[in-house]
Amino acid sequence: MRDLPWPARVYLVAVIGAAAALMARSVIVSGTLVAPEDLDVLLVLALLFLVCESMPTLLNVEQFAVSVSFSAALAAVVLIGPEGAALVGLTAVLSVRPGLPLIKRLFNGAQFAICGYAAGRVYEGLGGQVGVPQVNAFDDLIGPYAAATAVFVPLNIALTLIIVGLATRVRATEVPMRGMAQFLLSYLGYGTFGLLVAGLWATVQSISAVLVLLPLFVARWAFGQYHAQQRSYDATIAALCQAVETKDYYTRGHCTRVSLASSMIAQEIGMGPERVRAIRYAGMLHDVGKLGVPTKVLQKDGPLTEEEFAAIQLHPMRGLEIVRGIGFLDEAYAGIMHHHERHDGTGYPMGLAGDEIPEFAKVIAVADAFDSMTSDRSYRGARPVAEALDELRKTAGTHFDPVMVTAFIRALDREPWQPPRKVEAPPPDETPIKDHDDPTMPIQVVTGQ
Repeated sequence: MRDLPWPARVYLVAVIGAAAALMARSVIVSGTLVAPEDLDVLLVLALLFLVCESMPTLLNVEQFAVSVSFSAALAAVVLIGPEGAALVGLTAVLSVRPGLPLIKRLFNGAQFAICGYAAGRVYEGLGGQVGVPQVNAFDDLIGPYAAATAVFVPLNIALTLIIVGLATRVRATEVPMRGMAQFLLSYLGYGTFGLLVAGLWATVQSISAVLVLLPLFVARWAFGQYHAQQRSYDATIAALCQAVETKDYYTRGHCTRVSLASSMIAQEIGMGPERVRAIRYAGMLHDVGKLGVPTKVLQKDGPLTEEEFAAIQLHPMRGLEIVRGIGFLDEAYAGIMHHHERHDGTGYPMGLAGDEIPEFAKVIAVADAFDSMTSDRSYRGARPVAEALDELRKTAGTHFDPVMVTAFIRALDREPWQPPRKVEAPPPDETPIKDHDDPTMPIQVVTGQ
């Protein structure tokens, strides 16, 4: 806990204190947390919760994991009420996850207890009956249970995101809202397992927990497979980017920044999550074709010959050849192939114009040029963001699609661009004087050789 910033420490104490206060209040008012006849239900649900909580699925966020254990707490809302749901959630303190510090166990138990209690109160407030449901009265539980789930899941996510934000100082603008909405909807879906446990309890009692345990672990496995696949994709893309930037060192970090800017434009124009993911990959790999361009051409000090310039112009097509076998790229292929096409038809490799240019390529063209202008190069310093945006405005309709330029400017109004740190100048014998990504720096070509 000593490593946490003081706001995170204050928040931790507040959450743990709030959970303790809820428990104490229930004991004072009712004299007990759970009726003796409900102890067997509490034990089974707490065990189900503990098993799921001890085997979470790791996400792409460092030291962050999720589980579907909350379904057991939601089942407790129906079967033993708010206090019982709080006690079931509190068993997160006993999680046997290896390497999990005590302070994290305490926080998890406290926030689950708060969520369970709040969901239970909502359930009761909307007329939900606490106890083993009767078969003929099961329909009456669905509405109150849905409301309880709609309280539990967002509250659980909010409490967790707050501590993550305070502990890591992640800004709210850095949280991917579209991905978070998808995550929230999937969690609401998994909440139906709790209703299934409560419904089965009327006929098979404690065996219902065992029957539901299998689909819960299938859900956990699906979570794990999805995120393992995403990590594998990201590792593949990162390896290719590193290879490009090792060969063409003056653009190090360029791929990552183009990917970020492309995602901003894509979200601004309303692309869905899958297309945003694809364009993020396209931004990372847009210059992968440089692997097929001789290094001496990329770093040549002086005008290019016609043959050398032709090699530069072929790099989008070479990029497509390199990544053609990577199936998950989807529309990214078009972005990689055509990101140097110009709106007026004077670009390369195919001279497409206007609506002939794929949407992904239009997005990446703007992001690519903007980062090139706002990054340090060995032959010049980074241009101010305002100056780069003025250049994009001036060339909208000739070099770039005006819609994409406008969308990018709107996105930057909400989320200001953070220019990359200043880079050290390369040795004099490696200083290039060209930049085919910068629209203000035409490449010199020597003809007649």
